[in-house]
Amino acid sequence: MARAGRRTKRFVIFAILCVVVVVMLFPFVYMLLSSFRSYDQFLTGSGFSLDSWEGLFKQLPVVQQMVNSAIVTISAVALILFTSTTAGYAFAKLRFPLSPLLFVGILAGMMIPVQSIIIPEFVNIANVGLINKYPGPILVYAVLGIPFATYLMTTYFRGVPTELVEASLMDGASYWQIFRGVMVPLAIPAIVTVAVLQFIQIWGDLLIGLLFLNQPEYRTITVGLATLQSARIIPVPMIMAGSIVSLLPAVIIYLFFQRQLITGLTMGMGK
Repeated sequence: MARAGRRTKRFVIFAILCVVVVVMLFPFVYMLLSSFRSYDQFLTGSGFSLDSWEGLFKQLPVVQQMVNSAIVTISAVALILFTSTTAGYAFAKLRFPLSPLLFVGILAGMMIPVQSIIIPEFVNIANVGLINKYPGPILVYAVLGIPFATYLMTTYFRGVPTELVEASLMDGASYWQIFRGVMVPLAIPAIVTVAVLQFIQIWGDLLIGLLFLNQPEYRTITVGLATLQSARIIPVPMIMAGSIVSLLPAVIIYLFFQRQLITGLTMGMGK
C-alpha cells in the first residue's frame, strides 16, 4: 500500500509537471511555427514558407540592431556588476557611518516604479546631451538595476565568514586586495546570478530603448520590432520571426549559466 501510494504521488507530480511544460513551451512553439508562414498562410493556418524571415531582414537592419542591443546590455550589466559587488562588499564586511541608513535607501530604490521616474530621467539625460547616444540608456539601466543587485550581493557577502577577512588583514592584505582575491572568487555564483537576471531584463526592455534611442541607427532589436507594428496591417509572422531572433541571446545566456544561476539564488538568498 505504501509503495502504491508513492507511485501514485510520483505519477501525479509527473503529470502536473508535464502540464506545466506544455503551458510554458506552447508560446515558443506557436512563435516558431508562425514565423515560417507568410501572412496569408498565417490567416489560413496551413502551409509553410520563408517569406517572413526574408521580409524581416529586408525591412529591419537586424544585425545592426542586435549589435546595438549587445552594446547597451553588456555595458549596463558590467556597470551594475562593478557597482553592486563593491557596494555589497562594503555593506557586508566594512563599517562606516550611516551604512544601515544608506542600505535602507538602496532597498527603497527597488520599490520605485520605472514609469514614475522615466520623465525626469529623460529630461536629465536630454540636458546632458545623451539622447540617441549609447551612454544615455546604459546609465538609466544601471541606475534601475543597481538596487536589487546590491541587495543580492550584500546578502551573499554576509554569508561569507568574517574570519576570512580578519585572517587576510592579519596577513597584510588591504581591503581592496581582500575584495579582489577572496570575496570576488567566492561570490562567482551571485555575480553570475546578477549578470543573467540583468541581461534578460535589459535585453528585452522596450520602454527605455524607445525613449532614449529613437533614431534608426541606434535602435535596439526590441525597438525595431515595435516599429513593424506601426503599419496598418500588422505582419504577425514577421514579428514572430523577429521575436525569435531577439529571444535567442537571452535563452542561450540562461541555458549556459543555469547551474550557476540556481546556485547563486539558493546559496545567496539562503544565507
